[in-house]
Amino acid sequence: MKGPIPLRLAILTVVRDDCAGLADTHDSLRGQLGPDIVWLVADGASTDGTAAWLAHHAAVPAWWRSARDSGLYHAMNDALDAACRLGCSHVLFLNAGDRLAADSSKRLLNAIARHPDCALLYGDALERQDDGRILLKRARSHRWASLGMFTHHQAMIYSVSALAGLRFDTGYRIAADYAFTLAVLERGQAVRLHWPVCLFAPGGLSQRDTTTGRREQAAIRRLHLRHGAAQEAAITMAQRVALAVRRFLPAAYAKLRFRCPET
Repeated sequence: MKGPIPLRLAILTVVRDDCAGLADTHDSLRGQLGPDIVWLVADGASTDGTAAWLAHHAAVPAWWRSARDSGLYHAMNDALDAACRLGCSHVLFLNAGDRLAADSSKRLLNAIARHPDCALLYGDALERQDDGRILLKRARSHRWASLGMFTHHQAMIYSVSALAGLRFDTGYRIAADYAFTLAVLERGQAVRLHWPVCLFAPGGLSQRDTTTGRREQAAIRRLHLRHGAAQEAAITMAQRVALAVRRFLPAAYAKLRFRCPET
């Protein structure tokens, strides 16, 4: 009988034409990689020098590829498949431009070791503001997942054992990570980590096209949570109010949603 898979965290990065962002992510991993934490990179056939950068730094990622794919979630599935082949026990998706929070690798490994049977661990995120400040965005409880993602995807650590047969649905353009996370929550326990896991790079696709993201989330809730029209109408109204506050009253939104980090 096979024994349990040794604890090994794979940090999975997808990139397309963002060599500077990839280098920034790599910079945040300096001193945090090792036998128990490895980096995997899926590049979507970039034309800005990303493949050359990866070839030059080939000793750093445990696996990388540069090839045409059908988009973000196809690349994430490729990286996830590679992590499974390498025998990794847990995965964390950190896209190009995002950074792993400083000195968090040991804390992540310790948290995984304390909760080896949990399907999902998640923590807070740091966000860089337009004025250069870095603020702390605390995660909501996963029990509020019906309202949307309860923390940044880059602050979630998934157990590979809970992902058997599960991959990102490439039929969604923006919200496949939400459907993926809801499916994982159906498979096991989730644990909240009370510290920041990542420094999130704003300006991603979900922030640029909120309308499509909300529409896809509603379809996902109907599928996974069996929501009816009344529930979705209430959630849509709440999301629109939150978006209006963020857009037209940014100072009030920041006061409600962000905190100054301790360090």
